[in-house]
Amino acid sequence: MSVTGNPSSAADADAGVRPDLLDPDPQATPPHPSPPANAVAPPPAHHIPAHLYWLTKLVQMPLMALATAFFGSISLICGLWDNSGRQQHLVARAWAATMLRLALSPVEVVGAGKLRDAPVAVYASNHLSYMDTPVLFSRLPFQFRILAKQGLWKIPFVGWYLNRSGQVPIDSSSPRSAVAGLLRGVAALKAGMPLVLFPEGARSLHGRLQTLASGCAFMAIRAGVPLVPLALVGTYELLPMRVYALRPRPLKIIVGDPIPTEGLTTKDADALTARLYSDIERMYYAHSVSSV
Repeated sequence: MSVTGNPSSAADADAGVRPDLLDPDPQATPPHPSPPANAVAPPPAHHIPAHLYWLTKLVQMPLMALATAFFGSISLICGLWDNSGRQQHLVARAWAATMLRLALSPVEVVGAGKLRDAPVAVYASNHLSYMDTPVLFSRLPFQFRILAKQGLWKIPFVGWYLNRSGQVPIDSSSPRSAVAGLLRGVAALKAGMPLVLFPEGARSLHGRLQTLASGCAFMAIRAGVPLVPLALVGTYELLPMRVYALRPRPLKIIVGDPIPTEGLTTKDADALTARLYSDIERMYYAHSVSSV
């Protein structure tokens, strides 16, 4: 879920933020380490044993599709009366837990106690796989909102769920719209609702941390809440990008120390993003599984 944008001067004035805080100049020195030089290399080959391929195709994927339809229908029904999104979030947690059971992949939370230290915060995670979302929904012990692309609101059922459950749309079709999306995120935080997002904006093709958009830092600073780094480990090996078979394994969520934003202004967003990158990278490689 990308939170980047490049506001025009008018939008900048509305938001009180420099354009480069939301969409850094690609020619400028990035506020955090650049990806390795071989990041543009072809994606690695992934060996899929025949029994896992057929288990996925004949058993796991059909059951996951049925589970998604079942829990999605329940969530839509709850949305008829649940304006708080609480019941729909509980349904989403049940869906996520079911998806992980079907994937035969248990999840361990390392540093779970830190989640109680900063319940209202911006939680920023690396993005490796389609399974990242079920992992986070299943194990984060509080209701939260996600940032999602505006176009998803136009899809029947999906859009209805996103709207009724109070998720935050991001429209990057124009600079002003992108800033408006970030400010909706700030409003949710000020109302006491945590945000969970993927500042990379897209799944990693190689399993390495990519450039982070600084919109997450901007929202944390504007709302005056901590920025909490999360590192997902194992989801890349479970279901990497462009691979259509599951390889069950234990998964981890590593919870980092909350990064305070007291006394910071939006001019500090780049430095805050650099620290976030460093923390996620350090946690990921400290707990990472071996390459496959």
